[in-house]
Amino acid sequence: MELTGRLTADAKVSEVKGGKKVVNFSIAINDSYKPKDGERVELTTYVECAYWLNAKVGEYLKKGLLVQLYGRMGSRAWVNKDGDAKSSLTCNIANLKFWAVRLTAPAQNRVQIKAIQQVKMTTCHFKGDNIIFI
Repeated sequence: MELTGRLTADAKVSEVKGGKKVVNFSIAINDSYKPKDGERVELTTYVECAYWLNAKVGEYLKKGLLVQLYGRMGSRAWVNKDGDAKSSLTCNIANLKFWAVRLTAPAQNRVQIKAIQQVKMTTCHFKGDNIIFI
């Protein structure tokens, strides 16, 4: 599955059993349509996401950043403290790209990207521990 949207908040890195780290974040996907006999309708879909491959990604995933994600949907079910059954869908990300005019990382890894033209965007891929700019 491929999704493109903007982060709704800064990503959060959590540690789970066994010391494995996961980067959790949510994106908003904006869309619109116009019914035959009506005015344009704007809608936003929110998608919860989890990225398990590199916790360093969390440093770069900031609110408002436009990202393109590739992954699969996963479901989770649990019973809350009141005994009610709950469930949620999460997109488990296998690959992600940043679409940014300017990207700023923590001071020790500061990276700034400036687009030459508005139309030409810069992408950033994460592969293992390396960041690849295209």
